[in-house]
Amino acid sequence: MTSASPSTDTFNVVIAGGGVAALETALALRELGEAHLSTTLVAPNAEFVYRPMTVREPFAYSAAQRYPLGEIAEDIGAELLVDSFAWVDAAERIAHTEAGTELHYDALVLALGARAFPRYKHALTIDDRRLDELLHGLIQDVEAGYVKQLAFVIPKRMAWPLPIYELALMTAGRAHDMGVELKVTIATPETKPLAIFGDGASTGVSQLLDDSGITVVTSADCEIPATGQITFRNGTRRLQADRIVALPELYGPAVRGLPAGSHGFIPVDPHCQVRHTERVYAAGDATDFAVKHGGISAQQADTAAQSIAALAGVEISPEPFHPTIRGILLTGGKPRYLSAHVTGGHGFASHITDTPTWSPPTKIAARYLAPYLDARDR
Repeated sequence: MTSASPSTDTFNVVIAGGGVAALETALALRELGEAHLSTTLVAPNAEFVYRPMTVREPFAYSAAQRYPLGEIAEDIGAELLVDSFAWVDAAERIAHTEAGTELHYDALVLALGARAFPRYKHALTIDDRRLDELLHGLIQDVEAGYVKQLAFVIPKRMAWPLPIYELALMTAGRAHDMGVELKVTIATPETKPLAIFGDGASTGVSQLLDDSGITVVTSADCEIPATGQITFRNGTRRLQADRIVALPELYGPAVRGLPAGSHGFIPVDPHCQVRHTERVYAAGDATDFAVKHGGISAQQADTAAQSIAALAGVEISPEPFHPTIRGILLTGGKPRYLSAHVTGGHGFASHITDTPTWSPPTKIAARYLAPYLDARDR
């Protein structure tokens, strides 16, 4: 067992995670913090994968961009420890890793992500870590005309729903381009397609789906009792499909040493501090905020970073979390840009446009991470 104790001259921040929320927190702290603030990034992965773009890989587009975390940590001025976070002793302010390292902290940020599990035994469940592997054969069968009816299902406890709509639109577009007949259906518990974005954007998406010949069954609570069969709990209809693709259900990390939230998610207050716990913050899909989205993760990270900077003595007035969703809907043709403010789990001031309304116009709209990655790519 190794131990890293805090220095008397530095304010030690430990960030657990290697995804959007973790990197945005580190970048925000670099921007907000002063020389006496020290950051350690504990990540189970050695590289950061731009996961929203993996949805294009089964269609023979280039692979999603990958960035070495060691290089990013060096740029940020953070120490990288490739290890998995295990548990926290909040009373002693010690973060424990799976390998046995003890990290003493002045503030801890948990950016652990959510855990995805298949909801349906008889469906192909999306996993964006290996989407090409899972779906490449399906797309080939669509192109060859072997698949006539394809269904996409979103479970009642949904993850971020946008990829299902992207896959449906791109698959329908590919079938059209190949001149093959394909009936595509989306079954969703939402009251409208992408309802999280609010009425304006949802209406635009509905029209786009209709123009593509995609049928949408809303307010659907589905079961898949056997291969190719979809039933609805209200008993009003059944669907047959040659193939069924489903989103996973998400669960929180259930962190040992912290208050337990519903389904393992970490309960946070408006400043993204873990409730009933001092100096521990959380951001991203691991939190109990209903919307699981990279841009939301980044906004939570910014909120946590402001609170930590103030705790470290930086003259700043931390602002509470006010979520805004910005998402790019990939269609196989011209992308659509969706945005909405969120309150009570629903969007308002909702828009869908053919041109971006934020800069840089990236899938993950993040104050610090987006321009950082854009500069690296250039």
